[in-house]
Amino acid sequence: MELHPDIEVYQSAAELEQNAAEKIFVLINQAIKDRGLCFIALSGGETPRPIYRILASAPMKDRVEWKRVHLFFTDERAVSPTDPQSNFGMVNLELISHIDIPSKNVHRIRGEKNPELAAKEYEWELHEIFINEIIKYDVVLLGVGEDGHTASIFPETDVVEEENAFVAAVFVPRLDAWRVTLTFKSINNARNVLFLVSGKKKAGIVLQILNAAASPVKILPATMVRPIDGKLLWMLDEDAAWDYEKLYGIRTAK
Repeated sequence: MELHPDIEVYQSAAELEQNAAEKIFVLINQAIKDRGLCFIALSGGETPRPIYRILASAPMKDRVEWKRVHLFFTDERAVSPTDPQSNFGMVNLELISHIDIPSKNVHRIRGEKNPELAAKEYEWELHEIFINEIIKYDVVLLGVGEDGHTASIFPETDVVEEENAFVAAVFVPRLDAWRVTLTFKSINNARNVLFLVSGKKKAGIVLQILNAAASPVKILPATMVRPIDGKLLWMLDEDAAWDYEKLYGIRTAK
């Protein structure tokens, strides 16, 4: 089955951030309207940081029933939640601490624990939340690394091949570090997957990934994101889309 993702390109990082926040806002409220709850998996990294700030600011934050929203994380480093490298720590600083969301609705990966145990415990928690149902997020936010990794699914690591678990611990040799990550089994069940990418240093890998989207390759893990029955959207600024835009002449989003 070929996959042709939707692609939106914005003139600047600021326009990308504003439009991504608005898109996420709409998807959250649509999920609440349709099913009474919204389940969203958040990514770390610098690109989504300002997007979380927008969501945490008026008027958006006041127009979401946060008690109906459950926040999850796509991945986490093997660090404490107060460590500057913690994805939870960043999201807590920029979003969670500014919105009226019940603490029981925030589901963080316990990066301070043994990674294998943290992965097992997070999967148990997912099954408790999605009891008697398939684990299916309304929205998954992703970024992409210059090596083609997404979440913490890095090239040439065991987690690329994982087909059974929804969450896995992974050792990344080039970083000499452990991570805990959602797997493709988890990500590809989502109703909506949004790749958020900015900056010219990402232009080369964006071109490679989008060119390989119809025929995914494991050395570019981001190509393996293929929602089973959901939507896939790439939201890029012009710098990140530069190489792809030169070849294919895609239009900048309005």
